[in-house]
Amino acid sequence: QVQLVESGGGLVQAGGSLRLSCAASGSIFSINAMGWYRQAPGKQRELVAAITSGGSTNYADSVKGRFTISRDNAKNTVYLQMNSLKPEDTAVYYCNAVRLIAATLYDYWGQGTQVTVSS
Repeated sequence: QVQLVESGGGLVQAGGSLRLSCAASGSIFSINAMGWYRQAPGKQRELVAAITSGGSTNYADSVKGRFTISRDNAKNTVYLQMNSLKPEDTAVYYCNAVRLIAATLYDYWGQGTQVTVSS
């Protein structure tokens, strides 16, 4: 099992910045990738950014150049630095971890943290 705890959400004006943190605990040695998803009211959950155990990153087109995903292996923590925030970035942000064990994928989710960007 993997436990994920997010922090860092809040209210910010358009153009501002926030940094989200996701601390992982439990069976973290077998995590293959971690990422951030978001879900706005009335919309489907979507991938924002992901980082693999090898350090490769992937971003949604809507956040490229504005958001940066990174990790601190010593702290078992993944970060999402969000700059130049827009009102359309308003959503609940969820941390996700994926483990591949014996050809089976296991998904783990945090509780979510609200990000609100005012215009």
